[in-house]
Amino acid sequence: MKAVLVCTSVSHGNTRRVADVMAQALEARVVAPGQIDPAELDTCDLVGFGSGIFLGSFHPRLREFVQSLPKGPRRTAFVFATSGFPDAGFQRFSRPLTRLIEQKNFEVVDTFSCRAFDTYLPFKLVGGIRKGRPDAADLAAARAFAERLSP
Repeated sequence: MKAVLVCTSVSHGNTRRVADVMAQALEARVVAPGQIDPAELDTCDLVGFGSGIFLGSFHPRLREFVQSLPKGPRRTAFVFATSGFPDAGFQRFSRPLTRLIEQKNFEVVDTFSCRAFDTYLPFKLVGGIRKGRPDAADLAAARAFAERLSP
């Protein structure tokens, strides 16, 4: 199975750590949005899209990359994120990106998120929240998630 993870990780490297663990389990590579030709995604069996969450949304570079994708053949994808808060409730932060990916003719088979160190204001004033996250349990959960995606 050919897989690739398109990841934007800018603040503390949290999302990249999660992506690296998933990529290891999937025998995939991790790339930033500007490091891959969108046409290459057509050759992949599985594509992961992920970033940290900023003000309840995925990073603008990742969203812009997905928006720029042509509608290609039917493909399989998953979404992953790190955030100071859970992806739960009525306003799930994964929904808008999932819908956008689906508009590009991907079938989004699952989503993954875990807590991560967050220093967005006002949390920066107190040294941040979720220090030490993602931790070993979060990374093990990310690996198990990825292993369930592989055939």
